[in-house]
Amino acid sequence: MTQINRRTLLAGAAATGAFAATASFATEDVLTPAADLSGKSVLITGCSTGFGRLASEHFARQGAKVFATMRNLPRPEAQELAAVAEADDLDLHIIEIDVLSDEQVEAGVARAIEINGGAIDVVINNAGISYGGPVEIQDLEATKHTFDTNVFGPQRMIRAVLPAMRAAKSGLIINVSSQLGRVIAPSYGMYSPTKFALEALSEGLAYELVPHGVDVTVIEPGGYPTMIWSNANENSLALLERADGTHTDGYPALVSRLGQRTGGGSTDPMDVPRAMAEVIAMPAGTRPLRRPVHPGPKPQMAINALTAEVQVQWLGNSPFGPWIKAVHNA
Repeated sequence: MTQINRRTLLAGAAATGAFAATASFATEDVLTPAADLSGKSVLITGCSTGFGRLASEHFARQGAKVFATMRNLPRPEAQELAAVAEADDLDLHIIEIDVLSDEQVEAGVARAIEINGGAIDVVINNAGISYGGPVEIQDLEATKHTFDTNVFGPQRMIRAVLPAMRAAKSGLIINVSSQLGRVIAPSYGMYSPTKFALEALSEGLAYELVPHGVDVTVIEPGGYPTMIWSNANENSLALLERADGTHTDGYPALVSRLGQRTGGGSTDPMDVPRAMAEVIAMPAGTRPLRRPVHPGPKPQMAINALTAEVQVQWLGNSPFGPWIKAVHNA
């Protein structure tokens, strides 16, 4: 399949190939470069558990200089990761960043840039939270907490890292969304709204960064057995303790399940770090805007293909056309 480099496109080369390529580009079989990350610097948020923890060690073993960030240091998870890095001589640095804190984001990113000796090559906004239950029972505390972590947190990181990336005319921002950032299941509270917002933020950012040589990719995992489920149960039970019958009485079946949610089955959470590594290893300007990840159904792929087609048809001949076509490889 012919892939169009966005820098060539912006230089004035004519776009080639049928738009059907947009849909096929979203499939996993085209993302097959050797995932050698030697020489890459990667900063990841939310590394205490889950995808962030797995990715930090995986990328370091592939040769990357990794900045694994997490909140509330010191903590056992950080000590365990530091011990692994020391034992196996991995180039891995643990930095405290709570994505809810402007000050910690700015200081943590500045520290990573200082250690790296320049702009970070890849920033992965992985930290995220979830509450369960109907939308009506989500009080403002839960709503603000979810948006602050899943949307405002990435925005804080983006603002902190982009000046150096733009100055270097290179870089990659990976935002971890979800299948539920494109399709809807009832009783996930504000989780889907935040991931929809992150998807829109990412796409708009991707267009705007084309002239600056910085790529944006959204990772869209399906269900995997990570700590997000137990953490969501804990959050949901705390929410339920604050609630009263004014809002909960209308949803007895859904409320009765709060605190009991599990997911992912026997799927391998390493699918996600491996997919990220493939994207990182791709040549700049050829990376996909969205990367679904799951061994089972990926219902968002049809939506991704359709919205890409609509964007190109709507804005492809506008002054923004070169940016839109570059991002969608159209």
